[in-house]
Amino acid sequence: MGDIRRRGAVALGVTALVTPLTLAVTAAPAQAASCTTQAGPYQRQVEGFLGRPVDGKQSTTDCRATQAFQDRHGITPDIGYAGPVTWGVMNLMNKQKAVGNKPNKDGKCPVNKGRIACVNLTLQLSWIQDGGKLVYGPVPVRTGRNGYETRTGSKKIYWRHIDHVSTVYDVPMPYSQFFDGGQAFHSVGLSMWNPPGSHGCVNMTTKDAKKYWSLLRNGDDVFVYGRKPGT
Repeated sequence: MGDIRRRGAVALGVTALVTPLTLAVTAAPAQAASCTTQAGPYQRQVEGFLGRPVDGKQSTTDCRATQAFQDRHGITPDIGYAGPVTWGVMNLMNKQKAVGNKPNKDGKCPVNKGRIACVNLTLQLSWIQDGGKLVYGPVPVRTGRNGYETRTGSKKIYWRHIDHVSTVYDVPMPYSQFFDGGQAFHSVGLSMWNPPGSHGCVNMTTKDAKKYWSLLRNGDDVFVYGRKPGT
């Protein structure tokens, strides 16, 4: 596949998957909603994730820490309530972090195709491998929401456009690499954990989308499997 394609492993992106579990508590942004005084059904889990005292009781500092997390990832309403959406995002982050540098431990992404981009919808992770060798990642991604699911199966990159703009939604899609109809890898200016998800594309940070652009070419394989939570 050429010397550039065979340069060896790049630095893994595992450490960038999640923010530190101990979150500094700061004043909520001026535009944020008022804090709720009600403890949510996932109060203890959220407190533990945020490094707060785990007592199952909602305090002002608990609420502000939860609210800051919600604002960071676009979770609404951002009232500091420890509900299923907020805990779902946190729980996914925990699962992503647990993967470490072995995203294909279950062997579900093919290792007999050479260079391939893998997408695990269940864990919202993607990586690039060459045979059984990890080349880049795993990195968090944001895939299709309910009704706009990212389609599963074996695919190939067939068109690349670095400055693409969606003709359907009239929004920029930088570093687009299309692999299934209108579905592509591309960067977005959103948190990768921003619910409910994309309109089918595999969203990435600008850093990761640029790296995918440098590592992949037309004709390279893509394999998508699993099921995004909530779809």
